[in-house]
Amino acid sequence: MYHFHRDSQPAHVQRAGCEPTDGADETAPPEVIVGMLKIFVVSDATGETAERVVQAALVQFEGAETQIIRRGSIRSVQQITQVVGTAARQPALILHTLVSDELRRHMLSEARRHGVDSMDLMGPILDRLARHLQLTPREKPGLFQQLGEARQREIEAVEFAFRHDDGQRVDELPQAEVILVGASRTMKTPTMLYLAYRGWFAANVPLVPELPVPDSLRGYPAKRVFCLLMSPNRLLELRHARARYLDLPGEDYASMTAVRRDLRHAQRLAREFGWRTIDATGRSVEEIAQEIVMLLLAPAEPGPAPALRRPAARAGSGHARRGT
Repeated sequence: MYHFHRDSQPAHVQRAGCEPTDGADETAPPEVIVGMLKIFVVSDATGETAERVVQAALVQFEGAETQIIRRGSIRSVQQITQVVGTAARQPALILHTLVSDELRRHMLSEARRHGVDSMDLMGPILDRLARHLQLTPREKPGLFQQLGEARQREIEAVEFAFRHDDGQRVDELPQAEVILVGASRTMKTPTMLYLAYRGWFAANVPLVPELPVPDSLRGYPAKRVFCLLMSPNRLLELRHARARYLDLPGEDYASMTAVRRDLRHAQRLAREFGWRTIDATGRSVEEIAQEIVMLLLAPAEPGPAPALRRPAARAGSGHARRGT
């Protein structure tokens, strides 16, 4: 165990059993510099999680002089050999979170060969979980980081949806990945939110005969705009329920005349701008969202149906929508 204090002074020493030499000797062990403890945090991903663990532990050692050196994206035996070689030339401790069994074994071998103290933070956890779950770990680097990025994207997508519901902030529509339009009560908002909770930046705009189509919607790629339609009878039922709840005048909103007028208006705009139409009659929100995603991600050639969840964007790419 290393113990270092602030009044420690650096000094040059040789490894035990080695005599000082005037010239270079390639077979002689490297010189070791005694001083501040260097803690090498080695990971096949970013190493941020392991570094936080080390920092939490170091709080218990008041006054200790240490330096954390993070080495991320270590995914080859050559990289491990280089890191261990560097650590061997100074007072060092290696803490690693390598998920690959091959890399963990190589780290153990190299650390023993160079006499470097190392500790595997990931292997014991994987072994215990594998035994209790009776499953084999995937040993794929960076999965936790990808999960975190996907979760962050979902949060941002939901916030975006709430800010762009029911025609709000239409000047920001170009930032959306998909836009839902349609007459009132055609399930635009619940479908939009369902997509958002799966990582899609979605917005919705109501189509009202008395209001012009926003310029930002006119210029938006037509293949990413979906007009939700519904049978007149079903839409009338939904509007009657809303009119009773909000005490709205039925003749202007919840009448067959108003329903047919609004549906014809939506269909006409869809034909004019080339928007895709989806019949929401008698369908669940999940079914509607599945069809939208399949159309958005439809490959050029026939193949398996795409996943409903929107793939996570690469780090630093924000939420820029897919190429059109």
